[in-house]
Amino acid sequence: MTVLIVIALLAVLGGAAVVVFTDDPARQAVVLGVYGLLLTVFFMVLQAPDVALSQLAVGTAVTPLMVLLAVRKVAQSKRGKRDGR
Repeated sequence: MTVLIVIALLAVLGGAAVVVFTDDPARQAVVLGVYGLLLTVFFMVLQAPDVALSQLAVGTAVTPLMVLLAVRKVAQSKRGKRDGR
């Protein structure tokens, strides 16, 4: 079991590095969703299904969706100002 925990922890560590070093906000939101999935697996390995379910709902689905919607709104706003609206 300890080896499985170490593997899951290394996957989470690698995923965190990818999230930090991703430049484009839209891609960052997608990578954040994948990172949330890695955290879900990690919590399942640690035998915390309640935390894993919360992470799956919030960290994998809701947060990246909110970031993508915010990025889209900012892009629309910039386009509107550029077009003179």
